[in-house]
Amino acid sequence: MSMGASSVKMVQTGELSFAVITTYDSEETATAAQQRIAEIRAQAATEMSMKIESSMRGGVFASS
Repeated sequence: MSMGASSVKMVQTGELSFAVITTYDSEETATAAQQRIAEIRAQAATEMSMKIESSMRGGVFASS
Protein backbone atom coordinates (compact mmCIF):
# COMPACT_ATOMS: atom_id res chain seq x y z
CA MET A 1 0.00 0.00 0.00
CA SER A 2 1.11 3.53 -0.67
CA MET A 3 2.56 5.51 2.25
CA GLY A 4 2.58 2.49 4.52
CA ALA A 5 -1.16 1.91 4.74
CA SER A 6 -2.21 -1.66 5.43
CA SER A 7 -5.78 -1.06 4.18
CA VAL A 8 -7.71 1.65 2.32
CA LYS A 9 -11.48 1.53 1.89
CA MET A 10 -13.76 4.00 0.12
CA VAL A 11 -17.33 3.96 1.45
CA GLN A 12 -20.15 5.75 -0.36
CA THR A 13 -22.02 7.78 2.26
CA GLY A 14 -24.47 9.59 -0.01
CA GLU A 15 -25.30 10.18 -3.64
CA LEU A 16 -22.37 12.57 -4.04
CA SER A 17 -20.26 11.81 -0.97
CA PHE A 18 -17.86 9.20 0.29
CA ALA A 19 -15.50 8.45 3.16
CA VAL A 20 -11.99 7.06 2.92
CA ILE A 21 -10.96 4.76 5.78
CA THR A 22 -7.24 4.10 5.94
CA THR A 23 -5.59 1.82 8.48
CA TYR A 24 -1.92 1.49 9.37
CA ASP A 25 -0.02 -1.18 11.27
CA SER A 26 1.34 1.40 13.71
CA GLU A 27 0.74 4.94 14.92
CA GLU A 28 4.27 5.84 13.86
CA THR A 29 3.58 4.79 10.26
CA ALA A 30 0.32 6.77 10.23
CA THR A 31 2.02 9.86 11.62
CA ALA A 32 4.84 9.62 9.07
CA ALA A 33 2.30 9.57 6.21
CA GLN A 34 0.41 12.72 7.27
CA GLN A 35 2.50 15.26 5.32
CA ARG A 36 2.08 13.39 2.04
CA ILE A 37 -1.64 12.89 2.71
CA ALA A 38 -2.01 16.65 3.21
CA GLU A 39 -0.25 17.25 -0.12
CA ILE A 40 -2.55 14.80 -1.93
CA ARG A 41 -5.65 16.41 -0.42
CA ALA A 42 -4.49 19.88 -1.48
CA GLN A 43 -3.81 18.66 -5.02
CA ALA A 44 -7.20 16.92 -5.24
CA ALA A 45 -8.97 20.08 -4.06
CA THR A 46 -7.44 22.10 -6.90
CA GLU A 47 -7.87 19.46 -9.62
CA MET A 48 -11.36 18.21 -8.78
CA SER A 49 -14.56 19.90 -7.76
CA MET A 50 -14.65 18.34 -4.32
CA LYS A 51 -14.51 19.54 -0.76
CA ILE A 52 -13.11 17.68 2.23
CA GLU A 53 -15.69 17.96 4.99
CA SER A 54 -13.65 16.52 7.82
CA SER A 55 -10.71 14.42 8.84
CA MET A 56 -10.49 12.15 11.88
CA ARG A 57 -7.80 10.04 13.48
CA GLY A 58 -7.97 7.35 16.12
CA GLY A 59 -7.07 3.85 17.06
CA VAL A 60 -9.05 0.77 16.07
CA PHE A 61 -10.65 -0.76 19.15
CA ALA A 62 -12.85 -3.41 17.50
CA SER A 63 -12.74 -5.36 14.26
CA SER A 64 -14.28 -8.53 12.85
